[in-house]
Amino acid sequence: MEPWSLAVPDWRERIRTGGSLLPDLPLLNRGQANRAIAIFNKLRLPDVIGTPALAEAGADWFREIVGALHGSFDPVARERMIREIFLLAPKKSSKTSYAAALMVTTLLMNERPRAEFLLVAPTVSLAHIAFSQALGMVDKDPDGFLRKRLHVQEHLRKITDRRTKATLEIKAFDTTVLTGVKPTGVLLDELHEIAKVAAAERIIGQLRGGLLPNPEGFLVFITTQSDEPPRGSFRAELMVARAIRDGKTRGAMLPVLYEFPEDIANDTADPPAWQDSSKWWMVTPNRDRSVTIKRLEDDWAQAKAKGQGEIVRWASQHLNIEIGLALRSDRWVGADLWQRAADRTLTLDALLERSEVVVIGIDGGGLDDLLGLAVLGRDRVTRHWLLWSKAWAHGSVLERRKGEASVLRDFETAGDLRFVANLGDDIAEIAALAERIDESGKLGSVGLDPFGVGAIVDALAEVGIAGNDRVVGITQGWKLTGAIKTAERKLADGTLIHGGTGLMAWAVGNAKVEPKGNAIVITKQASGTAKIDPLMAAFNAVALMAMNPQPAGRSYLRSSEMLVL
Repeated sequence: MEPWSLAVPDWRERIRTGGSLLPDLPLLNRGQANRAIAIFNKLRLPDVIGTPALAEAGADWFREIVGALHGSFDPVARERMIREIFLLAPKKSSKTSYAAALMVTTLLMNERPRAEFLLVAPTVSLAHIAFSQALGMVDKDPDGFLRKRLHVQEHLRKITDRRTKATLEIKAFDTTVLTGVKPTGVLLDELHEIAKVAAAERIIGQLRGGLLPNPEGFLVFITTQSDEPPRGSFRAELMVARAIRDGKTRGAMLPVLYEFPEDIANDTADPPAWQDSSKWWMVTPNRDRSVTIKRLEDDWAQAKAKGQGEIVRWASQHLNIEIGLALRSDRWVGADLWQRAADRTLTLDALLERSEVVVIGIDGGGLDDLLGLAVLGRDRVTRHWLLWSKAWAHGSVLERRKGEASVLRDFETAGDLRFVANLGDDIAEIAALAERIDESGKLGSVGLDPFGVGAIVDALAEVGIAGNDRVVGITQGWKLTGAIKTAERKLADGTLIHGGTGLMAWAVGNAKVEPKGNAIVITKQASGTAKIDPLMAAFNAVALMAMNPQPAGRSYLRSSEMLVL
């Protein structure tokens, strides 16, 4: 049988009008879909006054998902047409309750002897909450049928169907308990939190592998948007879900994404369109059940009073606004302005074409560092500053920085970061890029930290970029304050434009500001383990561009002397 198209190309119109976000599916087994919904409806919410049945307390949007999962199994071909579901819904959508109800329903629907089903939460405490919901649904059955049919082992967080011996276990995400399991169905709750675990991608891959031989196998992701820039397995699965939804690729994943259309989510007005509470209903599928727009408005008022960092966090959790960069309390002022200055069409080629003069900033390069490159051009028409960035790293950084490995791999996939196998390859590639820019006749100078850069200076000299008028040492620490302030002003007045890469957003979000007398300092030491090398390279370039450079033309001087500012 041909795979189904699970695309919803008109999702923007549907979400604006309150329509279903599921594609129009030719369900193969309407009887099974209806039976699953009927079981789901009879389950009761154990932590709500009056323990109402989901028939009245549940929402149609989730009933659709229950029906789609169970109605997609072809009883003749013994094949499930929807093998995965990706649900993105905001906080207060009863996701954990619905997840527990879906898995209890599936356990009761199952006909396979000794089938194993898993509901996986990111932490032990959340696993306990999910199990409490499932246990409560069994205990609160008014007819007592579920207590007779299902055997509950509370100490194991395990429910067994006495008829089929099939089990539902509720576990915390842990490599020691999930490695090697071969379940029939898995639900991963709060994927954005699970993705923060270093081994998450590997474990999810193993779960997928264990499900493959089973024609009834399924994998469900239920999550809120991440409260930090998406990374690792969460970002990867979200990108797949969006691609299927938009018809850019085909697959067996059903995408159900409660997020604003781009014109609302990415609005750069002040205030942005998503702050208009009259639009919030679009991404609040469980409104007037577990949450109301009025309660969201009250909570939003408190978030606004706490500052930009809390505004961003609140928007990600309650409206599924994707965070472009982390905003900490000691953040650089420019971080608040960074996203609106992005122009994702700004490639290096476009920058060179538009610019009358170009400068280069370089920073970093240790074994556990990134080697950051910033190319800053001055537009020949508008005189706006145009910033393009890239970074390099030795492969060993993935072992040295295991906690950051997943996000670094994301940047590699995006083309913003390149891993090199051999020391020196990164410097050679930067020198080659600098030579290319120099050959355009637009290169003014190259700026870098004057300490420990001998190899870079030598590599630049080998391609004809040398002499103290062309290779400039930019003193770090408080002397960089002028460049930092200049960047802030240029971002604020809209005359600094950058390529909108995830790498630079990450570096900007990592930057911590320290006051030093009348100056402010952004240093790697202040930022700790978080990487800011590409941002420091950008500040070095800003320091040069602030001196109003003119293109020097190609030079063949071989001196390695360096002017230090």
